[in-house]
Amino acid sequence: MIKKILVSQPKPTSEKSPYYDIANRFDVELIFRPFIKVEGITAKEFRTQKVNILDHTAIVFTSRHAIDHFFNMAKELRITIPEDMKYFCVTETIALYIQKYVQYRKRKVFFGETGKIDDLLPTMVKHKNEKYLVPMSDVHNNSLEMLFDSKKLQHCECVMYKTVSNDFTPEEVKNFDYDMLIFFSPSGIESLMKNFPDFKQDKIAIATFGPTTAKAARDAGLRLDIEAPTEKYPSMTSALQHFLIENQE
Repeated sequence: MIKKILVSQPKPTSEKSPYYDIANRFDVELIFRPFIKVEGITAKEFRTQKVNILDHTAIVFTSRHAIDHFFNMAKELRITIPEDMKYFCVTETIALYIQKYVQYRKRKVFFGETGKIDDLLPTMVKHKNEKYLVPMSDVHNNSLEMLFDSKKLQHCECVMYKTVSNDFTPEEVKNFDYDMLIFFSPSGIESLMKNFPDFKQDKIAIATFGPTTAKAARDAGLRLDIEAPTEKYPSMTSALQHFLIENQE
């Protein structure tokens, strides 16, 4: 019987989150507690990449983390970002977040509709003479590099922040009594094993989102009870609801 679920993500900001509907419908307790956290790298670490921010005329932002750490790094390096710097963001929400650091001007901020970089690409191609800089996490693949190369865009990727384990306190370890754990990244699985080296799954149900997370869980010897997304259940909440209907009601 599932009564207490740990969701390894920050607590939803909206009260309309489907997670709350699930909690009410199935009378389960949901605890939101990220297993990983994002930290900026130091100016010294950044310099080893031999990237000069001011050599670029446009920045590509894929997340608010990227925005925070880009402007923090510029401040640490005592760099003044030029007024005519252009910003290309995967969503409008991310674009609007830039206001936290610079005056928002539509003529220099561009964004996509879907949240996918492919949707932003046609706009970037229209500005093919720009020199693009892409601040990234240390956990990334070369898909962006290949995509930009395929369109012959001048670009440079650089690491500005890293994903690290969000370690559990002794009190949290002692009270680790969940019936289900939900993971969204391989880093989350790594953090579980780091914090609980003697972890025994037994009856604890485990849910994963994305193929790389599922693979990391299996490689760690875990049994998967929920895998999302699927064609029938495209979100974690829809997959979770189906599982609870099958196992609770």
